[in-house]
Amino acid sequence: MIKLIFEFGNEIIVVAVNGTDVRFGEVMADISKLKLDYAGVCREFPDLETNDNWRIETIARFKEKINELKTEEKIADYIISDLQKFGYKLKKINKDGWRNKKV
Repeated sequence: MIKLIFEFGNEIIVVAVNGTDVRFGEVMADISKLKLDYAGVCREFPDLETNDNWRIETIARFKEKINELKTEEKIADYIISDLQKFGYKLKKINKDGWRNKKV
């Protein structure tokens, strides 16, 4: 399991990657519980701008991408690069329960 700890403004966001299962936040909810910004989704996926089911389609695309990557390290790298585009700053990484490593 890999845990990624991000800072976004005043918030601390935790992402846990366990195989292909990805959980977000302090309560470790799956992506369906994550707040998605409509404007951010439209920037990433312009074709969803007129789609009434933009949220469902975004979640489906995320899950599909995660399943393609297979390893925890590749998934963690993808999440890091994706969230950094939106202003999230990676602060620490925790792998397999070892101490947090500052980034």
